[in-house]
Amino acid sequence: MRRYGLKFLLLILLFIAVFLISFLMGRYEISVWTTVKILIDALVRTVTGGSYGLSKTWSVEAQTIVLNVRLPRIACAALVGAALSVAGASFQGMFRNPMVSPDLLGASTGAGFGAALAIFIGASYYAITFSAFIFGLAAVFLTYSISRLSKIKTTLALVLSGIVVGSLFQSGTSFIKLVADQDSQLPAITYWLMGSLSSVKGRDVLLCAVPVLIGLIPIMLLRWRINLLTVSEAEARSMGIETTTLRFIVIVCATLMTSASVAVSGMIGWIGLVVPHCCRLIYGQNYRQLLPSSAIAGATFLMITDNIARTAATSEIPLGILTSLIGAPVFIYLIIKGGTASES
Repeated sequence: MRRYGLKFLLLILLFIAVFLISFLMGRYEISVWTTVKILIDALVRTVTGGSYGLSKTWSVEAQTIVLNVRLPRIACAALVGAALSVAGASFQGMFRNPMVSPDLLGASTGAGFGAALAIFIGASYYAITFSAFIFGLAAVFLTYSISRLSKIKTTLALVLSGIVVGSLFQSGTSFIKLVADQDSQLPAITYWLMGSLSSVKGRDVLLCAVPVLIGLIPIMLLRWRINLLTVSEAEARSMGIETTTLRFIVIVCATLMTSASVAVSGMIGWIGLVVPHCCRLIYGQNYRQLLPSSAIAGATFLMITDNIARTAATSEIPLGILTSLIGAPVFIYLIIKGGTASES
């Protein structure tokens, strides 16, 4: 347990370092000290209702860039990365399958269809986000409803239903792309589906944070019980755990996190698959330790990826491309190495 505490502390320090360094990334150069003072001033003024604050020794432009441009984007990257990683780890435990990712039940493809439909009908930015979120939830609700009607074993029925529902929504998205205007709508749909945080504003962080926290907090509180989902049904029931109820809670919470994340950032793959695997190698299989470490590691990973996306080229690189380029080689390495760390 002491070893886990030390490793987790190092992970938190890495997260803080990446969080602060992310404010220095960009074409408008702002020093570390100036950035820290702006953030402290904003925090103090928020807590005191504007009554107190630091003496302003920085420009209005620097404050605008730090608080209105970089802070929302960095905060959203951390939220989305944490949400997708925890959702992926939770599903992997629930289905007892390390190859499971957050979009297994159709949340991502449903959200993608919702966004594509909203763009096609000319909806506003926030309407696109709302549509993506609602269709992400609807896809998982449809998946769960089909599985409940099935006579097949519950877990297998969920997986098969998720594949079918995901395929249906993917077909719908493809049809929309086929009939969309090739000069305006199709590029917008394609870019959204590749994932990006370039349009994130302060309000988006709040829209993402509320459902993410509603899903994240119960999963964190129940994380020790998720360990019981990795054993057989008979063993779990012998310990007094109602697995059906627990699975339903995990599905609802993970779906909320995934749908909210995809609605704000677009479709970003690999995070919910690769990050939990990396954390297992370092922190072990125990979900009491795995879920918190996956949250911090996922947040750190997506912040780093987003920094690369906005600085590596003259035009911004979609996040989905970068996460695939980084995630695929890492996952190949994990496959070749095989195995996971023992519990700390």
